[in-house]
Amino acid sequence: MKRMLLAASCAALANGVAAAQDPEAVFHRACGACHDGQLPTAPRKGDEAAWSARMPKGLDALVLSVTNGLAAMPPRGMCTDCTAEDYQAVIRWMAK
Repeated sequence: MKRMLLAASCAALANGVAAAQDPEAVFHRACGACHDGQLPTAPRKGDEAAWSARMPKGLDALVLSVTNGLAAMPPRGMCTDCTAEDYQAVIRWMAK
């Protein structure tokens, strides 16, 4: 059963599954508390310098950081119902 779920997950990722949630809505609900300037170590939405230093790591690495937590960011970044695709969409949206 686990192998079937893993295979289905990999197939979904390979097919470029889109985010299920609106990135802006997720940001305002879960991410903005820190990424809107309240936490100095969290890169602000639209801060080109901060995001240009992070984006070369690749979305997979950034999503892994969100999923596992990083520095002051708790695991899953306060969005417990986000998928990897949701995180990718929010990261792209914040980096603009």
